[in-house]
Amino acid sequence: MNYHWNWPVFLEQSPTGAGSYLYLLGVGLMWTVAATLLIIAVAVTLGTAVGVMRTHPSPRVRAISRIYVEVFRNIPLIVQLFLWYFVLPESLPQMAGTWIKQWENGPFFTVVAAIGCYMSARVAEQIRSGIDALPRGQQMAAAALGLTVVQMYRYVLLPRAFRIVWPTLTTDAMNTVKATSIGLTVGLVELTAQAHAMQEFSFQVFEAFLAALCIYVILNFAIVTAMRRIEKRLELPGFGER
Repeated sequence: MNYHWNWPVFLEQSPTGAGSYLYLLGVGLMWTVAATLLIIAVAVTLGTAVGVMRTHPSPRVRAISRIYVEVFRNIPLIVQLFLWYFVLPESLPQMAGTWIKQWENGPFFTVVAAIGCYMSARVAEQIRSGIDALPRGQQMAAAALGLTVVQMYRYVLLPRAFRIVWPTLTTDAMNTVKATSIGLTVGLVELTAQAHAMQEFSFQVFEAFLAALCIYVILNFAIVTAMRRIEKRLELPGFGER
């Protein structure tokens, strides 16, 4: 059976009445971008804190951070998402669980929390490896200058560590964009969910998912370009790639 290509389908009115199919994909893109930005903020914030704890002088602090990393890194992401969305509200007191279930944008915040924690474990290990890659003399020099532990991480270790691990953070940012697609399993109407809805309504499967594919490629290309420019601005004289 020959497939009937119909590229003008994007301009047709969708059965939802919200607009054309192109408009639906635009709405999905908006949710994907919003979720990606929040997830990156959560992952970098939590991941930096846990990464610092992974290299902290206290064995107890290192043990706690290691447990965090192993839990969130070793459980499949889809399982974590279901635990956040289905199990967590039932585990809380009834009033709190009911309040969470009635959130208007519950799926969105669930996806941000689940993927944010998952990616933070990856960021934490990258920050740890970046700090461990620095010469030990820098910590000794910071101590000789009278800097506290917090000041040592803030002014000496983290600025260099971020420069070392920035390329891997670029990869994680791209993976975050793609990971948001699992949000459709809990009702988030992101890009993949809208493409799926379009093919269900119009039966134009290839057009719908080719459009989604192109949007994902363009979005990730924009991320790579932006991260490379930031990497160049962060480059220290004498330490950059030549």
